[in-house]
Amino acid sequence: MWVNNFSKSLREFIFVAINKQRIMKNIYLLALAMLFAGVGYSQADYKKMPSLGFQFFYNDFQTAADLRANGLSQVLNDKQWYRTKRMSPGLALTYQKGLTNQIDFSAIAGASFLRYPVGGNMVTSGPENLLLDVVASANFKLLSDKYYVNPYLTVGAGASKYKGYFAAFAPVGLGVQVKLVQDIYLQLASQYRIPVTDNAAYHLNHSIGLVAPVKKRPAPAPVEVKVVILDRDGDGVVDSLDRCPDVVGLADLMGCPDRDADGIADDDDKCPDVAGLAKYGGCPIPDTDGDGINDEEDKCPSEKGYARYQGCPIPDTDGDGVNDEEDKCPSRPGPESNMGCPVIAKEVIDKINFAAKNVFFSTGSAKLMAKSNKSLDEVAALMKADESLQMQIDGHTDSQGSDELNQSLSEKRAGAVRDYLISKGIDASRLKATGYGETKPIADNKTAAGRAKNRRTEMTVRNY
Repeated sequence: MWVNNFSKSLREFIFVAINKQRIMKNIYLLALAMLFAGVGYSQADYKKMPSLGFQFFYNDFQTAADLRANGLSQVLNDKQWYRTKRMSPGLALTYQKGLTNQIDFSAIAGASFLRYPVGGNMVTSGPENLLLDVVASANFKLLSDKYYVNPYLTVGAGASKYKGYFAAFAPVGLGVQVKLVQDIYLQLASQYRIPVTDNAAYHLNHSIGLVAPVKKRPAPAPVEVKVVILDRDGDGVVDSLDRCPDVVGLADLMGCPDRDADGIADDDDKCPDVAGLAKYGGCPIPDTDGDGINDEEDKCPSEKGYARYQGCPIPDTDGDGVNDEEDKCPSRPGPESNMGCPVIAKEVIDKINFAAKNVFFSTGSAKLMAKSNKSLDEVAALMKADESLQMQIDGHTDSQGSDELNQSLSEKRAGAVRDYLISKGIDASRLKATGYGETKPIADNKTAAGRAKNRRTEMTVRNY
């Protein structure tokens, strides 16, 4: 939308300024006026640095043809001259260099795909082809590049190539340059391109682009000024203004020294060899509790602490004597021996161990037998009564059968217990099942009694 509005405003200015009979006369009169105006605003040397940039532009052949055929009034009445759908977009690279403060040399190489009117005949069918054009011009600016907004007039010569046709044209137009930061400019311009050869066509070119210097502007040469002054200590502060005329000092401190460079003169500094602050008499910010965090940043200035707690000790939220960094249950008090978590009642552990010994499976299978349900229901009830409880379920087998089969069976049996507890309303995140196969026997696998003990399910409960 902003491109349309910009194009509309600039084209309206151009169409009002020119007509079919007096195009060249008005343009060159305007060029002379801007040139003399620029002389009137001459400044110290501030020519544009060699700069590179890019442009986005629109070529408009249709409006130029309508203007020549029907005149300015008809073009304005038809309200077609600002329609971007009648135009062809393109991109261009630019090079610019200041010739004087108010005249810039500009070289532009652009490319766009369009149907080009060759020999004065508008091509209305067929595919679009690449139009290449180069333009060399002079931009006559009203002001130097020191100013933020700078209108200019452009006059130059251009050449184009379209398929097998070569053509020449003369571009004239108006633009405005806006300085974004030093030596980087946004440029908006509209040109009326006048044919010089038969294969060229009248058209308008509207562009917006950025240019930036390829090197920094040189700093102005310093001006050497010799001044004879009375300065006994040679510190650059004249004796009439020097509070310490016989001691080398700093101008900011009226000629007095500052050994610790804290901005406080040694005469006023209680700690002249250690940098500090004025509000502490030139001494550093104190650290009352000696924890390495100064009192201004320390939320507990009289108690040693840590930087991550803004100078305070590690907190103990539940007050159980185990700090929060080591406390697995920071909001529930418990002894250090249980990682700061409440001790699980022995009767709860005993019930779970008893239940684990009463979990039965069908022979060679991970299917729970019905007589296991009562024990597992009691486990589920205990876990519902205390939602802090978490459980590790381990499955074990005897040594009968292959290692792979025993490992798989132990995993499935541990998973079956876990699935049963989940079905009773226990959240899956509180349960973990692991199978160990025959790797952790508790009895001799050479006897039937030993193998029976090894075929087991273990349930270990914790609350952290």
